[in-house]
Amino acid sequence: MTAHPTEQQAVPEPPPMRTLRDLRAALRTHGHPGDLDQLEQELDTADLDDLTAVRRITGRYRRRVLLRLDPVGAAAVGRSNEDMAAELRRKLANTANTANTAGGAR
Repeated sequence: MTAHPTEQQAVPEPPPMRTLRDLRAALRTHGHPGDLDQLEQELDTADLDDLTAVRRITGRYRRRVLLRLDPVGAAAVGRSNEDMAAELRRKLANTANTANTAGGAR
């Protein structure tokens, strides 16, 4: 099972990402390998006059940087499918047990 970060871990201050230049710098430093190239490919194929599309693309990559900087978010992304499935099974079992107990107490 993946270790979960404690609540006391400080979340680093995110880098400025108000411009494409800032976002590119943040991706170079904090992005996953290939993120910067993917951003450039998406921008190359996008209609740059469509500000909604550009905002959607840049927002997606900005969230990637923020997720990478958040210890809880990074740990969640790094968890295996098996680990997530086991946690969901435990939660569902607890919910079913709680519902059965509450229903029987009436």
